[in-house]
Amino acid sequence: MQRLEITLNHIAPKHTTSNPFLSLSPQSTSSPHRYTVDNNLLNEEQRQSYEDNGFIVIKNLVSPEEISVYRDRFLHFCNGGEHPAEMLVMRDIKEVKEHGRKRTGEHAITKIQTFQDDEVLFKYCANKDIVKYVACFTGPNVKAVHTMLINKPPHVGATGRHPLHQDLHYFPFRPADRIVCAWTAMEKISRENGGLVVLKGTHKGPLLEHGYPEWEEGANAMYHGVKTFDKTAERVHLEMEIGDTVFFHPLLIHGSGANRTEGFRKAISCHYASADCDYIDVTGTSQQVIAEEVIGITKRKFGVELDYRDVWKYRAKLVAGREGTL
Repeated sequence: MQRLEITLNHIAPKHTTSNPFLSLSPQSTSSPHRYTVDNNLLNEEQRQSYEDNGFIVIKNLVSPEEISVYRDRFLHFCNGGEHPAEMLVMRDIKEVKEHGRKRTGEHAITKIQTFQDDEVLFKYCANKDIVKYVACFTGPNVKAVHTMLINKPPHVGATGRHPLHQDLHYFPFRPADRIVCAWTAMEKISRENGGLVVLKGTHKGPLLEHGYPEWEEGANAMYHGVKTFDKTAERVHLEMEIGDTVFFHPLLIHGSGANRTEGFRKAISCHYASADCDYIDVTGTSQQVIAEEVIGITKRKFGVELDYRDVWKYRAKLVAGREGTL
């Protein structure tokens, strides 16, 4: 809470565009590549794959030893360990209905979010092997903007699904092409235990309208999904080993199914953006709904009402290069 108060007193003036419907992804006139930047890390085949499909998987990027550290830290929080005040420790709605909010342990907690103030977990976001790939999409000045560790226990059922969505729905900054997610498998991941499904090439489309899915079992807080999408788009169910990392564009439609196995399915992720991105005003756009929901959650948790852009300014932390407008 102390860091929040200090940050709120020193937040820079808002950097907004003159038009809240700022072009999502202006294409460079000097490069045939729109979604990647020029550097020597990705080979041409990898780069073109991301350009065409909106995602790329890098095998064995994070070591099992490092993954073990993050797993132990997650279990620490699952078992009631002290955590930063700003961190969200979340339970599935089925868990809350059946056991309330007092049960602890790995079966009880399905996600921790906004862990930018936890020194152990934030090491994932600052991992140099990850950040060097991130710079292929954001450029050299990189900020970590959103953090999650997602756990899918066995026997949660249908409420453990995450509806098809686009991550840009949540972000009040642009351009979209300079934002990317790194999502790392903490266990062997398959379709059976609720692995990611992505719709190839959908990053080339617009930001779609989102809302809560009309599921009989209900949906978890802030689990918005696209209301309509191209059902002819090819679906790819990602099979991943521990340490494999997928990088994907914020307009790529993706989601995950229920865990139908007897084991757990965990992944750790961080969204990154160029430090030179600009904040936009989402008032009057399809993003206003999620903005109001997040502002409401922040007010209930901290007793202060923030501008949506200020929520994201507080979360953003520089991991490479220099500070910019974000």
